[in-house]
Amino acid sequence: MMSTEPYWKTKSLAEMTTVEWENLCDGCGLCCLNKLEDWESGEVFFTSVACTLLDGETCQCKDYPNRKATVPDCIQLTPDQVETLSWLPPSCGYRLVHEGHDLYWWHPLVSGDPDTVHQAGISAKGRTVSEDDVSVDEFEDYLCDWPLTVLDDSAGHTP
Repeated sequence: MMSTEPYWKTKSLAEMTTVEWENLCDGCGLCCLNKLEDWESGEVFFTSVACTLLDGETCQCKDYPNRKATVPDCIQLTPDQVETLSWLPPSCGYRLVHEGHDLYWWHPLVSGDPDTVHQAGISAKGRTVSEDDVSVDEFEDYLCDWPLTVLDDSAGHTP
């Protein structure tokens, strides 16, 4: 008998098909922001400096299938990595499912609309500058905490 529950509630990340895995991405673009790490403490800080391939308005990769050719250090998320990447934002669908939480109302799989992530103010839309326009030495000038604080009472349930 088929389950009436959505797949993200019944499958582990490792059990998902490629299509299911890709659809779990909410399209926020937050993982495509450059991050700085304090070498002494290991603490990771977000910047509003986006990867050269991130479209700042759609929050989509401009060349997703070939991104590693342009950005060799682009991290391909895998189920194993979700557990170890502490910088995934609290709103991330991969992180939520891994931690046993449900997706928020604005997630495209729940809302049926890829724009709700932007309408809810969760995404990087309109908040970034391209790394092409900023010297690496200036990244510290672009530190921001909004990728970690985008969730509030208006965003939906608290996982």
